[in-house]
Amino acid sequence: MRSLLTSLTQFFYVAAYLLWVTTTCSTVAGQELLRGFVAAPNPTVTAFQPLLSDPTNTFSLSFLRVNRTQLALAVIHVASGETLWFANMTRLARWAGPTQLTFNGSLVISDTLSGVFWSTNTDGDRVLVSNSSNLQILKEDFAGGALSTLWQSFDFPSDTLVENQNFTSAMTLVSSNGLYTMRLGSDFIGFYADFNPDKYQLYYRHGALEAKADIIDGQGPIYIRISSDGYLGMYQNGSTPVDIQPFNSYQRSVPGIRRVRFEPDGNLKGYYWSGSGWVLDYQAISEPCDLPSPCGSYGLCRPGDGGCSCLDNNRTETQPGQCYSGQPGNFCNTRNDEFWVLRRAGVELPYKELMGYVKTASLELCEKFCETNCTCWGAVYSNASGFCYTLDYPIQTLVEIGDESKVGYFKVREVPRKRTDVAQAIGIGLLCAVIVALVCAVGFGSYKVWKRKRRVNRYLAEEEEITAPGPYKNLGSSSPGSIELISKS
Repeated sequence: MRSLLTSLTQFFYVAAYLLWVTTTCSTVAGQELLRGFVAAPNPTVTAFQPLLSDPTNTFSLSFLRVNRTQLALAVIHVASGETLWFANMTRLARWAGPTQLTFNGSLVISDTLSGVFWSTNTDGDRVLVSNSSNLQILKEDFAGGALSTLWQSFDFPSDTLVENQNFTSAMTLVSSNGLYTMRLGSDFIGFYADFNPDKYQLYYRHGALEAKADIIDGQGPIYIRISSDGYLGMYQNGSTPVDIQPFNSYQRSVPGIRRVRFEPDGNLKGYYWSGSGWVLDYQAISEPCDLPSPCGSYGLCRPGDGGCSCLDNNRTETQPGQCYSGQPGNFCNTRNDEFWVLRRAGVELPYKELMGYVKTASLELCEKFCETNCTCWGAVYSNASGFCYTLDYPIQTLVEIGDESKVGYFKVREVPRKRTDVAQAIGIGLLCAVIVALVCAVGFGSYKVWKRKRRVNRYLAEEEEITAPGPYKNLGSSSPGSIELISKS
């Protein structure tokens, strides 16, 4: 009886689960989520699975499929599939049945095996996506019937800003590869590279021009916003910007939404939706060689066309990152302090005006300053000024210039050979030795056979000559005593 009850319980559980999954996966995305909402990923979806749409069906909160087997929660521009926001999960969930999104006051992504991946930690009543792509959790005031916003995705941007979204000094844009971040200073926009753990290098700084309004100390931090008129504005108080960076479509209407994205190469680019595609409308950094590392580690960028080669001048790279490896860390660990030195004249740092330097009397002193510093990866010295710029992160792309008085000194870490590589080399050596031995044995054997065959052939030739028929015999080898005279009878 107990086994029958257990079987029936399992049957009804599985049936209820399948009904829930089928209903969830087949339902068209609505325009609000209420308490009790549950959704699971549809195994047949290959790109993104809409869960909640804005009133115009332009944007949707969706499950985004990543690397075929993983899941992220994102706000998607439906027509293009472009991600405008994604939840900042420390690790991605699996695109599988145990993973689910629930709303019971908080939006939560979890699975029964790994627990919670991400949560808004709120106590709201409904979830909406606005017609500007802002994901919001709202709280109802039952006394007055009003709705208040408890949480919104605009306060937690990932790598993208859309028009009329405020970006404040409390926020950060992070490129999708995690190497670059964008933050606001007291009066400037700054781009930072994370080439070494927790050591951020400023490589781009745009200060407020204050053409129409001034930044006043003590009047609050600045913020930036994309205007529908086609510019990136910097503000402090009020609606008058303290700085304007115009787009190509400045003061022209465009058919779709505007956005800027902090790209994986460390540049901030602006786009607008044309109705059929995204049109590039703005670039904060226009010269490729001014980017933090367009040619990868130990690369050399050629101004103008942005062509790439390697600092060692022995090869031209076809793709960034094909020169030497820029492993993170330093040379302070005795197990990893071995390096060799690469020097190159006619090079310069792309953002040296944003870097610190020391002044030395010679190139040799500049090199010595870096050589004895275990956190230094390299230095660039100018004979004209005596400025010695040191790098406390693995060498990235340098800029090629015609001035040979500017010289770079770069440490290249020795990479120890793996045991598998050594074993492979030994194996190859032994195989070669065996092959050589076999060739010698075969050759020696062939020589002996040839020699024996030659001796036999010579013997047969002599025998044939001795017993050959005819009136005469070869007597040259016979002794006189062997000749017998026969008289006629």
